[in-house]
Amino acid sequence: MYIYLPIAEQPINSLIILGIGSLIGFIMGMVGIGGGFLLTPLMIFFGIPSPVAVASVANQIVAPSVSGVLSHWKDGNVDFKMGIILLIGGVIGSSIGVLLFNILNNLGHLDLVIKLSYILFLTTIGLLMLYESLNLMVKVRRGRITRGKLHQHNWLHGLPFKTRFRKSKLYISILLPLLIGLIVGILAAIMGVGGGFLIIPAMIYLLGMPTSLVIGTSLFQIIFVASNTTILQASQNQTVDIILALLLLIGSVIGVQIGSKF
Repeated sequence: MYIYLPIAEQPINSLIILGIGSLIGFIMGMVGIGGGFLLTPLMIFFGIPSPVAVASVANQIVAPSVSGVLSHWKDGNVDFKMGIILLIGGVIGSSIGVLLFNILNNLGHLDLVIKLSYILFLTTIGLLMLYESLNLMVKVRRGRITRGKLHQHNWLHGLPFKTRFRKSKLYISILLPLLIGLIVGILAAIMGVGGGFLIIPAMIYLLGMPTSLVIGTSLFQIIFVASNTTILQASQNQTVDIILALLLLIGSVIGVQIGSKF
């Protein structure tokens, strides 16, 4: 069944969009990644203009994030103190990102920057994961697997303004999660992502958070970062297609509940 998208100015098969939203929601609920890093390129692949895809996907991320947080909150797997600091950085970053989005759009370079950003970040992360996997395989064959620390202490852990995160059992500087949130916020505005593909590894390996708390905490901060991005994109750039976003979020809310159970 085809439906017309007013901002994207084109018809699209609504059942395909609902199916894609459900799949992304499932991934989101299972591993805490917003799915924007998959969803935005998919929308572009289906012919949605890059600026509309970025802004509409940011809007879609909000609803399944709320649904996912509620599921993890019931299980006690959300560190709200850490989440609040991350979202403060994220809101500042997303505001800066929307400003950059507007500047690039006016210069006519936005479409190129979005596509190059995906190539750069996904290739880099893919290569790092490949390296980790191959390194692990080599260690397994040589029988050198040990249970070491997930993160290494470095100069970042000597930063000032330290505070205690009792839920995560950490004592670190608030500047660290603020910086992570800032970077993720900028990416959320320019790439239409929740930033989970960056923030989750950072929370585990850099901050040293327990894996059980990472997913729920990541989803918590995504709610506010994505909301801020959506409001700014809609008011300043008029690139949020509400019909596209609605179809995606209906599918993703269903998928995220299934994913969270897995």
